Parts: sequence; C-alpha cells; structure tokens
Amino acid sequence: MSHSKKAIVIGAGIAGIASAIRLSIEGFEVSVYEKNDYPGGKISEFNLGEYQFDAGPSLFTQPENIEELFALAGEPIEKYFQYQSLPISFKYFYDDGTVINAYTDNQAFAEELENKTGEKQAALLSYLESSKKVYQNIAGLFLNNSLHQIKTLFSPGVGKAFATLRWKYLFKSMNDLNAAHFTKAHTIQLFNRFATYNGSNPYQAPGMLSLIPHLELNQGTFYPKGGMISISNALYQLALKKGVRFHFSTPVDRIIQHENSAQGVVINRKNRFADIVVSNMDVYFTYQRLLLDPFKATEVLKQERSSSALIFYWGINHPFPTLELHNIFFTKNYQAEFESLFTTKKAYADPTVYVNITSKMEPGLQAPGGKENWFVMVNVPANMGQDWLELRAKYRVAIIEKLNKILGTDIEPMIEVEEVLDPVIIENRTHSYMGSLYGTSSNSKMAAFLRHPNFSKKIKNLYFVGGSVHPGGGIPLCLKSAAIMSRMVAKDFKEK
Repeated sequence: MSHSKKAIVIGAGIAGIASAIRLSIEGFEVSVYEKNDYPGGKISEFNLGEYQFDAGPSLFTQPENIEELFALAGEPIEKYFQYQSLPISFKYFYDDGTVINAYTDNQAFAEELENKTGEKQAALLSYLESSKKVYQNIAGLFLNNSLHQIKTLFSPGVGKAFATLRWKYLFKSMNDLNAAHFTKAHTIQLFNRFATYNGSNPYQAPGMLSLIPHLELNQGTFYPKGGMISISNALYQLALKKGVRFHFSTPVDRIIQHENSAQGVVINRKNRFADIVVSNMDVYFTYQRLLLDPFKATEVLKQERSSSALIFYWGINHPFPTLELHNIFFTKNYQAEFESLFTTKKAYADPTVYVNITSKMEPGLQAPGGKENWFVMVNVPANMGQDWLELRAKYRVAIIEKLNKILGTDIEPMIEVEEVLDPVIIENRTHSYMGSLYGTSSNSKMAAFLRHPNFSKKIKNLYFVGGSVHPGGGIPLCLKSAAIMSRMVAKDFKEK
C-alpha cells in the first residue's frame, strides 16, 4: 500500500500501539516514538532470579477489543495471541474468616453468596441483569463514542440510553446503590470494590459504575497465555506486520504547532513532520512539556487524580493451593480506607490487599516448581511528595500481618526475592502524572464529561488516546480510546 499521509504517535503504551495499527489500516505511514526501550507502557514484565512478573495491569476482560484489531488488520489472532476463560474471577477473603469464590457462572456465584453470607440469590442475579442493561444501553454508546462531539447526541441508541438512565445511576453513590440493593455487608463491600477499577471511591463515585461488574462477571474474566505481557507483544507484532515504525529510547521534546495546527514533533532538536500527531502521553504532561501550555496543563488538574498503587513483587518459595489467580484480602473498614486514600491521603493501617499469581495458570513457567510469583498490590494515594520509603516499609508490615492472619502462616521467611513499585517510579516510567493509574478519578457525577476529549478543540490534527483521556483508564478503555480517535481521523481526512 502506498502511504501518502503521515502520522506520528507519541508513546508506545497499549493505546499508542492500537492507534498505530488503526492508522496504518487507514492508510497512514505511522511512526511511534517511545522514551522507554520497550513497547507496552504499563503492560511490561521483568525477571527476578527464577521468577517472572507482569509489572502492571493484571486483569484481562473484553478480549473482543483485541480481536477487533486483528480482524481489521486481516491477521489470524491465534498466530499471535491465545487466552482462556476463568471459572472464578476473584477469590475474596474477609477479616472475619469468610471466603467467597466469585464464579463467572452467575448461578454458581449466586449460590456461593447465599451459602456464605445469606444474600438471596435473586439479589445477585437482578443486580447483574441491571449491570448488563446499563452497559448495553448506556455505557456502550458513551464508551465507544466521543462525549465531546454534538453528533454523539444524535447517534442511534441515545434515546434508549436516556430511557435507561435512572436517578440512582447519576445521583446516588455506588455504595448507596449497592447498599439499597444488597442486604449483607460482605456483598456490598465486594461490589463497592469495582470502583477501584478506575481509581475511584465508591462512597463518592456515581452509581453508574455499577456497570463495571458486567465486564467481569457477565462477559467473563480471562487469562492471556504467557501473562499480560503477551497483550503488548501481540499488538506490537501486529503493528510491525502493518508497517508501523517504532523508535524506542526516543523521547519527544515538543509538538510542532503552526497556525493552530499540529505539524509534527521535535526530537533531539530535529523536526519530524506529519499530517497528524496522536499523544498517548498523560494529557497533563502533553500540555506542560510538549505543547508548552502551563495554563491548559493546570486546567487539566482541576479534576481529582485517581488513586495510585504500591506493588510488591515477591518470589514465594512455597505453594498456596487455597489461592486463585486473583485474590482479594479485604480491610475491615472499607469506608475508612477510602477516606485515607482520597481525603487524608495518608497510609492506612489495614489496607485491602490484592494478590495476583500467574504461576497458578502456567506452572513451572513464571516460577520454579513448588514456588509462586506473587504480585501484591495495595491502593495508595497519588504522589504528593509523601515519603515513599517510609510508606513502603509501613505498608509491607501491614500487608504481611494481614496475609499471615488470614492464611494462618508466616509469609516473610518464604519471600526469596523482592521488587517494589511506588507512585514515584510509576510516574518516572510511564509519565502518569503523580503516579495516578487512571489519570483522573470518577468521583464526581460529571467526571465522564470532564475527561479530556480525544481531540484538541484548538489545535487541528492533534489527537489524544490512553488512560488520561476519554473514555478512561484500564486496558479495555485505552483500546476504545484508540478506536474513537481513528474514527475521528478517518472522518476529518475524508472531509479534506
């Protein structure tokens, strides 16, 4: 195919790679510039001795977003990427000794909840049905289209979306909605947890976030063969196949603007010209560093940042047959934990702990036989200059204490190797401002509409993708941002 139009993508995160693939299919000659020496952004991996770890996101849902890219490219996905569905999405451990398996078969999950907590089966089944309707009738429209273009309001399905909207989805908090629907504290806490999927607080975020469980429990939870890194690898290989050129260890200095139009980028004092520029960099840093527009950068910060994460990567020299791929060890007081995350922004003494163990899925590959690779994460406030060395030490003690109590053992002597990731390192590695995992939080009623659009209203031919812009953070939404952007580009260039 002869390419007459040129596109530059800044950043080889998952949205950047997906954007490059889509633009190449649209007929652009695409160059991707990435400051790190690897593709994938937050989806990366590393080895510690005999153990292999996925460094970033660990939950895989909505594989259709990836399948769509291969279908568009006319490439057989099975040559690049395989995945399997999970019978249990998460295993939940509570402070009082209750243990709940969240089966991806809704009936089995309903029976489990009733057996373990007394929650009526009908309550779960009707909740998941509502979650499905909200997703299909409302979210599907707004997550797959720009909220910042008037034409979206006239799209097919808008009438149905507004008909489905209920007061509770916009004006009740997620916790209030869950507490009104379920009768048992264990169930309410379990469903409040889904607010953390975009770094938000269930006691503030709107009930609309009750659509998130649909992705995991109705549509299914999956494991990509080879771990999460295989998502980055598959899309990177697909991009190469479509002729995309990647330039690693090549940070962009700034975006070239002329007469309110993006015309390329400056790299190492050299101009690289293009018809369009797509930034997969955090939108705050795009304005502050690449567009030299501190006023607009400050405007972006008017929205509250999402929470961040503190992750311990532990090589554990002992098997734990009672654990699954995804495990949650809940705090006793969830509301106090979120108060600490978003209001006081201090370390919380009894954090909820997430343990991901990919060696459960492929024994012997990511950890030696009889051993396990533990990805141990707690939600923490975004970086505001806290003493992270002190916080790391505090959280490490709290995590080990919690795991020891619930698992009835002493974890510390089993840790053979250890690495730590904190918000400062997250910001340095991935240019996520303040180490926020999802850009801005969804704690306000209007958060979805206040997210930065996938285009610039003032600079022509400049587009934005990734977790800091519409529709939000996390792998599925980052991939959707690339789809929204590419449709805009196709329309904009058709009109030229």
